[in-house]
Amino acid sequence: MSREIVAGVDGSPESLAAADWAAREALHRGLPLRLAHAWRWEPLDIPLVQDRAGQERIADEVLEEARATVARRHPEVALTAEVIPDTPVAALLGAEERAELLVIGSRGHGAVAGFLLGSYGQQIIAAATRPVVAVRSRDGQPAEPPVGDVLVGQLGDPEDSAATLGFAFATAAARGAAVRAVRAWNLPPLYAYSPASMRLADEAGGLVPYEEKALREALAPWRERYPEVPVSEHVELGSAGQVLLSASGAAQLLVVGRRAKRGAIGPRIGSVAHAALHLAPCPVAVVPQD
Repeated sequence: MSREIVAGVDGSPESLAAADWAAREALHRGLPLRLAHAWRWEPLDIPLVQDRAGQERIADEVLEEARATVARRHPEVALTAEVIPDTPVAALLGAEERAELLVIGSRGHGAVAGFLLGSYGQQIIAAATRPVVAVRSRDGQPAEPPVGDVLVGQLGDPEDSAATLGFAFATAAARGAAVRAVRAWNLPPLYAYSPASMRLADEAGGLVPYEEKALREALAPWRERYPEVPVSEHVELGSAGQVLLSASGAAQLLVVGRRAKRGAIGPRIGSVAHAALHLAPCPVAVVPQD
């Protein structure tokens, strides 16, 4: 089945920026782009004048504005657009079967709206089986520098980060960009050191060389698969979220993984992804690792 990029639009500047970013990514990857606007008629059980036709017309106008804007800016993109009669979460998750990735808008700091209204964005990111890219807006334009590395966080064992690294390398290859791989680590408490882990660290020459070796091993298969992609490596002591955010200022995209967990108030996407989505200055791709 052919793939496409799917962007959620709702008329907000953030979603228009997401649609613009998605169009450029579609060009990079040689894929079609589909714009999706979620609208579902839900009559109220109160005696008010309820104009279904008017609301449906507004939904069509929101979608047409986004379609026309993308078509004007990127006439070479194969573009389709549709109103999906469902909630934003169900609409985008229902589009996953044909999607290479999903793209949504984000305000980043503070309140969020549209496809990120309340817990919508978190639900989409937590439940998606495809990568989800959150794009912030600056005056209706994506906050994406024209140059920069694809920054990716590598955490845990190589198999745990395979999907994240694979997405980062594929994206960099499509864009003609370099990958900057970051591995953050913390000193565990003394009781966390096992004889086996200490032996491995000693064999590597210390804790820092051990972490550097772990990063090299995780990157090795992707370097082999994408030999044309330049790669730089960075290992730093500190929390993963802080280390990635400190390196994200010059990145054109930040790629992080997620293992969704369900809490008492809904799905949780993990502290690293949460920090990146709220504070990174560049678009953020969250890649499911489940």
